[in-house]
Amino acid sequence: MSTPRCDITALLGAVALVGALLTLGPPAGAAVPDAVPLTITNDSGRGEALYVYDPGTLLTTGQQGWADANGGFHAWPAGGNPPTPAPDASIPGPAAGRSTTIRIPRFSGRIYFSYGRKLVFQLTTGGLVQPAVQNPSDPNRDILFNWSEYTLDDSGLWLNSTQVDMFSAPYAVGVQRADGATVSTGHLKAGGYNGVLDALRGRSGGWANLIRTRSDDTVLRALSPLYGVETGALPATVMDDYVDRVRQKYTTTTLTVTPFADQPGTKYHGRVSGGVMNFTDASGAVVTGFRKPDAASVFGCHKLLVAPNDAVRGPISRTLCAGFNRSTLLIDPDQPDTTAANFHQDAVTNHYARAIHARTADGKAYTFAFDDVGQQESLVHDDVPHAGGACVRDVGQVVRISRSSRRCRR
Repeated sequence: MSTPRCDITALLGAVALVGALLTLGPPAGAAVPDAVPLTITNDSGRGEALYVYDPGTLLTTGQQGWADANGGFHAWPAGGNPPTPAPDASIPGPAAGRSTTIRIPRFSGRIYFSYGRKLVFQLTTGGLVQPAVQNPSDPNRDILFNWSEYTLDDSGLWLNSTQVDMFSAPYAVGVQRADGATVSTGHLKAGGYNGVLDALRGRSGGWANLIRTRSDDTVLRALSPLYGVETGALPATVMDDYVDRVRQKYTTTTLTVTPFADQPGTKYHGRVSGGVMNFTDASGAVVTGFRKPDAASVFGCHKLLVAPNDAVRGPISRTLCAGFNRSTLLIDPDQPDTTAANFHQDAVTNHYARAIHARTADGKAYTFAFDDVGQQESLVHDDVPHAGGACVRDVGQVVRISRSSRRCRR
């Protein structure tokens, strides 16, 4: 089978290179085991304690809980309103220069890690409330932390890094296969961490406001532009000029969307009329329509660009979302445009995504919900002999899963 590996490295403020190496994978065999080993190596050089967490949802029952260091599942107790403190699910991480191995179970979940302080998780009557650092009252807002997302199921392991919510202590993900070969993605170029922050600082229009520091001048994170708009750090009109030009273009030009790479014959044709971009199928029947999206809809791939998990509107919406964030809709009337050289060429674009992708070694990153359009995301997957698809879904209204988890791969 596999030994997936996730390297976490970052230059944080005046601190030296920060890193942790997570290695996980099931032993060779015909089926995925109930739990797989995960080795954490702390190469951060930081003196404070490292804490690790593995919250998730059992795929068989939908029950929420967390895993201990041995991969044992513990269901969350009932919460309250207002939320009540969750049990301490932290696993002691290794000191700088040390390693430790834990086990992770079959989950749709996350591997959190935090430096210096334990994360605060809470429970409502509906389930787990995870950290929400865009909220100025969130108890985790001054903690340096990050996470990796994964699903372990009958089809194997799906593991991705994510910057959908924030850019913080960066990390890469990889798979070391049975033959010893390693496939990895998401590594930053040399100087890439500070390069992303400098790119945001150098961009006018509020992009520098995404960067958050604490009182000791440690840079904790850059918020995603969605949260920038929601918190007022970015103006709500930040994408209006581009959106207006796109809408104007497609009043007289047809936008053709071919949402499935393996189904080139499935096409939808869009035109703007009466304030709505309507899409028709091959018969000419209108199958769905989109009103003018605001910046929050674009950056979040929700609201006016909501993408249900269906066969028509969802695939069209995710294609539009990628085109708006990458600013390719004026360049190419045939979407998706998966040529990376065409991305972010307009002055109005998702500069957060632009800065991160430009500074990853292979150009791959997960900077908005449908950054997987055209396989631009930092994702690795290790199959088992009875290979199949995997879908990571939102497990409930209360659980705050980053929007990169709200997609089914086709």
